Amino acid sequence: MPRSSDPSAAPSPSTRPVRPAVPADAGEIARLRSAYVLSQPLGEAWLDVCREHLAGRLGPAGDARAFVVDAPGGGLAACALALTHRVLPGPGYPRGLAARVHAVATEPAYRRRGYARAVVSALVEHLWQDGVTLFELHASEEAAPLYEEFGFASDAGHADDPAGP
Repeated sequence: MPRSSDPSAAPSPSTRPVRPAVPADAGEIARLRSAYVLSQPLGEAWLDVCREHLAGRLGPAGDARAFVVDAPGGGLAACALALTHRVLPGPGYPRGLAARVHAVATEPAYRRRGYARAVVSALVEHLWQDGVTLFELHASEEAAPLYEEFGFASDAGHADDPAGP
């Protein structure tokens, strides 16, 4: 699901209690991803591997960007995680910086409160500020309307003018 190149397509940021993720959040982000994004939950050994890898990638020099909402009783209520990477520049992504939205998840007890919208809004805005102009994500039918609000489209065949800058 590619994203349009217009940052104004995103809804205005929410007033939800959203914060940037830190390496200490890696375990909870991995847990939410396993429980609510993957088709089969990961076992404890794989959760530990994911936590260790993600913690390093969430650091200042890492390629992971994430925003979270803390749950009142501890842990996370919601998260949005993207991994950035370099690509060859093109008309739709002249800076050659891309991001794959890797996971967006909300604990069932905290759904229908706008948390997913809030973390995705913060994530997309941050990625735009970092210079990302090419976005990729795979969405369920249920989640697709949310991503469409941010300018993502289901037309993977879209291409800008290939003639050059």
